[in-house]
Amino acid sequence: MAVKSLVWLGVRTPEYPRMVSLYRDVLSLEVIHETATATWFRMADENEIHVYAQSDQDHAFFGSGPVVGLLVDDFTATRERMIESGIEFIGEPQREGGTVWNHYRAPDGNIYEIMAKS
Repeated sequence: MAVKSLVWLGVRTPEYPRMVSLYRDVLSLEVIHETATATWFRMADENEIHVYAQSDQDHAFFGSGPVVGLLVDDFTATRERMIESGIEFIGEPQREGGTVWNHYRAPDGNIYEIMAKS
């Protein structure tokens, strides 16, 4: 079981329009998904940054800081070990397009996630 890298960054912010402008207009990241309350960007290494408005209820559990995703080589084993150590996961694992992820609350109170790609 190993953490391979940081793979994802998400933020829920009251400065949604300005954050979207930063990534789209200033840093020229590719927009890959956009709704009234969410804009997703792809970086050159294929990793993603997701920006959510305060009104985005699907991500209301995010705190005030950025949410970082850790890429792991064995999702199930990593998640089980974390649960055994007392880590609280938020909901069940989610799956889409060969990727599985699950958010958790770390001992510092912040939200993070683990992710694996097949």
